[in-house]
Amino acid sequence: MERERLDHFMARANQLYYSSRDPLKEFATSPEISQMFGEVLAALCIDIYARMGSPQAIQLIEAGPGRGTLMEDIHRVMARIKPSIMQAVQTNFIETSPLLRAAQQNRVNSAVWHDDLESVPPGPTILLANEFLDALPIRQFVRAADSGWNERYVQDGAFIEVASQCAANPLACAPGDILEINEPAQQFCALSAARVLRDGGVAIFIDYGHSCSGTGDTLQALLAGKPADPLHDPGSRDLTAHVDFAAMARAAKAAKIFGPVTQGDLLSGLGLPQRAQSLARANPDQAASIAAAADRLLAPNEMGALFKAIAIAHPSIDALPGFSAA
Repeated sequence: MERERLDHFMARANQLYYSSRDPLKEFATSPEISQMFGEVLAALCIDIYARMGSPQAIQLIEAGPGRGTLMEDIHRVMARIKPSIMQAVQTNFIETSPLLRAAQQNRVNSAVWHDDLESVPPGPTILLANEFLDALPIRQFVRAADSGWNERYVQDGAFIEVASQCAANPLACAPGDILEINEPAQQFCALSAARVLRDGGVAIFIDYGHSCSGTGDTLQALLAGKPADPLHDPGSRDLTAHVDFAAMARAAKAAKIFGPVTQGDLLSGLGLPQRAQSLARANPDQAASIAAAADRLLAPNEMGALFKAIAIAHPSIDALPGFSAA
């Protein structure tokens, strides 16, 4: 079998996987864990809308919307708290999987679907992306003993290394260190920055990864809910890698950057603990499960510290609840 550069292999494998399988059967994302996640993000969207001057029309975009659960919860809260915003909102989903589009249609039938960000109509923007960047394909470079670089390719289910030129690297690397670069994720963040600078608004990314750039192999796969070999049987498993939030911020540096902050700090700043207490009082028979869901989203030993969030904003946005300005 011919060798294939890792990012090409990952893109092909995930295209096959997402076109034929529901990834949420392998793992639960935050919106699937609890409605509280979408509810507090809805409150953030309402706050952003007000900071933008309450425009008469706004493009509400979600990249990688899964089954549509997050947007369904956001619509429900918006309609209850600030009905006028629903008259201004055009909801857009960036999704290429026919299987997931069908699931999203069942939950948010007012959405318009797009294959990419560029095809979304211009206009004031609120963009959300939860566990989207991690599935975009990465390249891996290995520092060679002679201070050069080798790039990882895949051949016959294993890595091989090919002498290569590495892109600009802000890190000091020792021989054997692995440097991951996610070019599509950086490009998406740069496009998001260009959009909010042009039209106004905010783009928010939540994903698992690290706040500072570093080295190491983070490529991983899930099969039947368990870790699996990412190079075996492409298309049968979901391939992801940790997001380098510092690299995303550098890619979007033309805009104003808030964060990165941990998911726990973001959701706590948006009032999720208080929402959990309110839900538990209203549903005492579900109090234990509500508390468990809140802990899973917030606790440092669960998703609270591993997951981070970053906001890319127009310079007119002076502050965002849950975020600190960089």
